[in-house]
Amino acid sequence: MQRKAPRPHLSGFVDALQARGHYTFDRPEALKELGVTTEALESAVRRLAAKGRLAVPRRGFYVIVPPEYRSAGAPPPDWFIAELMRFEAQPYYVGLLSAAALHGAAHQQPQEFQIVTNRPLRPARAGRARIRFVTKATVDSTPVVDVKTQTGSMRVSTPEATALDLVRYVKRSGHLGNVATVLSELAEKLDAKALVEVARKNVEIAHVQRLGWLLDAVGAVSKAKALSVWVSGQRPRRVLLRPGSRAPIREEDPRWRVGVNERVEIDR
Repeated sequence: MQRKAPRPHLSGFVDALQARGHYTFDRPEALKELGVTTEALESAVRRLAAKGRLAVPRRGFYVIVPPEYRSAGAPPPDWFIAELMRFEAQPYYVGLLSAAALHGAAHQQPQEFQIVTNRPLRPARAGRARIRFVTKATVDSTPVVDVKTQTGSMRVSTPEATALDLVRYVKRSGHLGNVATVLSELAEKLDAKALVEVARKNVEIAHVQRLGWLLDAVGAVSKAKALSVWVSGQRPRRVLLRPGSRAPIREEDPRWRVGVNERVEIDR
């Protein structure tokens, strides 16, 4: 009678995945392959995590840590973010400061990896890496590009969509001065026509007005020319550069109908 081949241990399963260039797996996949109970699997996961072999950014989702990233506790988020969002069953794109850095506007490296998705998710951590989620209803209609990674590819907002998101979620982007600094570096990647197309899909024209003002402020007037024509045609009401602030209006900008109530300093 021929004996069945023994089931692999978790460490062997992890080694086999890594040998094939795969750096993530989930609980159902491991249970099926190993033929163990959930309790036994979690116990084995804890042992490998204690050895620095696995990171667990979400319960039931595991990231394999290659030797060169043991000191960091996990490989960079771009190695596994597409698989993590597939595990979460949510649409996504890499956005805000993380997207700006990928497009070459990396004056200051972001302290967290920023992901835009369509419903709230609590932050995740893998080793030293922090992953922060921003909620946006129009994720599916936001223009993105596929960016190659060490393990495949990930969705990243286009430079134009990134610029608008930086203004829309200014608190997640640091502050207006930081947004202006990033825009000064991102401006050369912006396409004037694509900027208008992104603005058309934006439900709040106030964000477009503030973006236009900031582009003028950083010297990217030509990039914003077509955008200003479109904004003028919408006949928007005046908005404050910094909404919610009680600071007095320093000047009125008729081109964008923006009341400038904050001094914006650009870090060159």
